[in-house]
Parts: sequence; structure tokens; C-alpha cells
Amino acid sequence: MSRLFLVRHGETTSNVMRRLDTRLPGAGLTDFGARQAAQFALRTPITSAAVLLSSHARRAQQTAEIAAMVWGIDRGLVDGVFEVQAGDLEDNFDRASHEVFAGTVKRWLDGEIDVAVPGGESLREVYDRYLAAIDGVAQQYFTDGADRDVYLVSHGAAIRLAAAKLAGIDADFAMRNHLENTQSIELEYAEGAWICRRWGTRVAPFQTEGEEDSPEGDPMG
Repeated sequence: MSRLFLVRHGETTSNVMRRLDTRLPGAGLTDFGARQAAQFALRTPITSAAVLLSSHARRAQQTAEIAAMVWGIDRGLVDGVFEVQAGDLEDNFDRASHEVFAGTVKRWLDGEIDVAVPGGESLREVYDRYLAAIDGVAQQYFTDGADRDVYLVSHGAAIRLAAAKLAGIDADFAMRNHLENTQSIELEYAEGAWICRRWGTRVAPFQTEGEEDSPEGDPMG
């Protein structure tokens, strides 16, 4: 079985400040975020064929570096899997900016994929880069017939949007069910298709109504 784990990075100073931090290289991990990364690796057993990758963002690389030390494996970098770009909202932490960002994401999940964050990206642009990167990962690691787990450390909003698209997950479910730092989405790859087996702490089949798991004040989870 081939599986891709899309892992959100550990806590950053920007997360603590509730700051929209999307431009590379971005903030680094807090001490607590580093501990989260270590705890993630310690509670996650891996096989000898496991692969560890990350985006180019500082927080993702630091999370992967800590996991690599715990697991005793190398890590690699993947282009195109950075966070949804906040554009004119970058570095803002006020409620109004959060509402603009969240409102744009809501419009995306309602089907308006060409609407862009002011000065930032549209969902179509996010899909174009992120899904192409995931396709490259699948071609490199999942086409040789071997069972393999790939862990890709990336970013909360981008992970949720990409995973929902790849696995056909209900858009409202993806909108409401955020990922806390170092939580992940587990996708199984079979014959060119993606099946979502786990979303954060929720295991498939997913309840699509009446639940919400959104870290309070975290615009990017």
C-alpha cells in the first residue's frame, strides 16, 4: 500500500501571533513547535522505505529536520507546496484580515476558484502548483510497485484544499475541519487515484455535518 501523509508544520511565532505568514521563507518554529515536531516523529512509527519531504518554508524544513533526526532518515524538498499566498494581507493579524482570507476560501469552496485573495492567489493557481507537485511525488515514489509511506510537511490551508480536491472530499467538511500543528491527512494511492483514510483525528467514513474542529484564532490551520 502506498500512502501520502500531508503533515502540517509545528507551531510558529506567527501562529502564536495569529499573523498571516505565507511568503517564503516565513517564521521559524517556537520551542513548543520544535517539541511538537519531535513528538510527532516519536509517536509515528515508520518503515524502512519511508520518505520524508517538506516545502521550502523555514517552519516546514525545521519540522522535517527534527523528524528526520528522530527517525534517522534523510529529508528532501518539494517545490510548489508552500502556503496559500495572502498577498495584500501578508503579515496582518487583525480580525478584518482574517475574515477577508476566510471569506475568500469560503468562496473557493463554493466553486469560485478564480477569485483571488487580494494581491494573492486564486484557488486555481493553488491547484496548478500544488497538485502538480503531488503528481510529481506520486510518479517518483508510487509507481514502482513497492509499498511506501511518504511524509510531506506542508501548510494547513493548502493541505486541506489540495487533499479535498485529490480525494473528492466534501468542500464544507474541508472548510470546517482544520488541522492543528503537526496533525496530518492520510491519503492512500491506488491505481492513480487518491482515497482519504484520515483527516486529522477523524477516520473515514467522515461525518460531513454538525462537526467542526478549528483551532481558535488560527487563520491558516
